Amino acid sequence: MIGRATQVVDCRESMGLAKGGGLAQRGTLSEATQPDVIAIAMSPGRRHITKPVCEMTYGLRREGIQTSVLVLEGGTGLPDSFPQASRGYGPTFGLNERELEQIARHKIAVIHLGNVRSHVISKAKEVLSQVDIPAVVVAQCPMDMEDFAREGVRTSAVRPPHQKTETKGEVVDIVTGITRGATCTRVKLNTLAKVLNKHLAEISAREAAEARSKKKK
Repeated sequence: MIGRATQVVDCRESMGLAKGGGLAQRGTLSEATQPDVIAIAMSPGRRHITKPVCEMTYGLRREGIQTSVLVLEGGTGLPDSFPQASRGYGPTFGLNERELEQIARHKIAVIHLGNVRSHVISKAKEVLSQVDIPAVVVAQCPMDMEDFAREGVRTSAVRPPHQKTETKGEVVDIVTGITRGATCTRVKLNTLAKVLNKHLAEISAREAAEARSKKKK
């Protein structure tokens, strides 16, 4: 691409936090013109820092990828589906009807909801159990498709047993090494952009093929 391309973003519905309003509040959606990618972030707090999501979004938009950002209303804690013995009595992770509708109208989701492997998997499972959407999971800790499949999450590479499949959507890629609260490196941004461009191209090709088949009918 030569030169610059302008992207129009319908930003937050409420004022940001901190000096200068830099950090988006919980329950807000910054929506891109085209509903291609939605980056899902945890709620801000003392232990939950949304910083890398803003950097990832900026990097993706600079690469020409239309990206919306959703900061969850209840994006802290663990979902009720997480093993009770391992869960404390803090906040419960979950999504409301409005957030589910906002996610569903996009083509692909980028899920960045923590750094602990078991927490990342359980939160991604909670999202994908309610929304039929392909997802790229972003985290710091190393993990693979088998980790998700063992917990009943559909993936593009490993399928859990049919009777144990608990999600509508599926994990199509994983990008690790992106640390919560730390600056996202150019290498990782490039990796994420490459992964998303690949899947968006595949989605566009499928949609075009479906459109052609409908015309023939």
